[in-house]
Amino acid sequence: MLPNLPQDGKKIIGYREAMTLAKQPKSLVVVGSGAIGVEFAYFYATMGTKVTVVEFLPNIVPVEDEDVSKQLERSFKKMGIDVMTNASVESVDTKGTDCKVKIKTQTGEQIIDAEIVLYAVGIVSNIEGIGLEEVGIATDKGKILTDKYYQTNVPGYYAIGDCSPGQALAHVASAEGITCVEKIAGMHVETMDYNNIPGCTYCQPEIASVGYTEKKAKEAGYEIKVGKFPFTASGKAKAAGVPDGFVKVIFDAKYGELLGAHMIGANVTEMIAELVTARKLETTGHEILKAVHPHPTMSEAVMEATAAAYGEVIHM
Repeated sequence: MLPNLPQDGKKIIGYREAMTLAKQPKSLVVVGSGAIGVEFAYFYATMGTKVTVVEFLPNIVPVEDEDVSKQLERSFKKMGIDVMTNASVESVDTKGTDCKVKIKTQTGEQIIDAEIVLYAVGIVSNIEGIGLEEVGIATDKGKILTDKYYQTNVPGYYAIGDCSPGQALAHVASAEGITCVEKIAGMHVETMDYNNIPGCTYCQPEIASVGYTEKKAKEAGYEIKVGKFPFTASGKAKAAGVPDGFVKVIFDAKYGELLGAHMIGANVTEMIAELVTARKLETTGHEILKAVHPHPTMSEAVMEATAAAYGEVIHM
């Protein structure tokens, strides 16, 4: 949270305003390190802006697997982005030419000067003033409540996308819309599995993930097998000059079920669909391992990480 923030739209902005800045800022403090925060941090850093990312939790991109978070922090620091975790912005003074951002850390308080402060701690649904109350549509915590086919409590009214409780992602909204309309049309409809939704972050290196993190799988009571293959061992990644990152896969040790996959590196947002499909089809680790992947490609890291999980890796 940001207490005592002045109402100064020129210096403290949200992500929509960040897309329309009239000029490149010399310095930028990004508050929050979710997908929006790290994407804008990367974007402005590549243009020469001095960027500082402030995250309240112990890791940036905190919804991702911890190994992914640590790799992104290393990559950002190599780019010259300052990353402050376990830190919070206490106040912002906008009286001068630049903002003076007071940040509380585990070692004390410090003040950073920045031309712009980007507030990127999430989004809220835009459901105010559209007549929901007059119709009697139920909401909770800023979301429109629906059944599993997206009908609200009022017959004939439906809600999909960011205004409903699912993940606020474009591909989720598209899938919900199809499911909703097919149900209205009387078709036999399979409900969505929200634990098999790919998440993608478009900084560099890119991040892509689906399913359980290692920590969440353990908390759910699974005995797991974990495999990890670094792109430093990938011929394609090294030849392309993008060796940062890895593919990490998590399997149920008992049945071989693919529980989760986590990637960070070049073009991994193009690779994650293989693992989403594998989870949908209840594919086992050995089936992935025996599906021959082409060489040299980035995608063969999926097969190699699976081999690592089962003690069969030979290329690292």
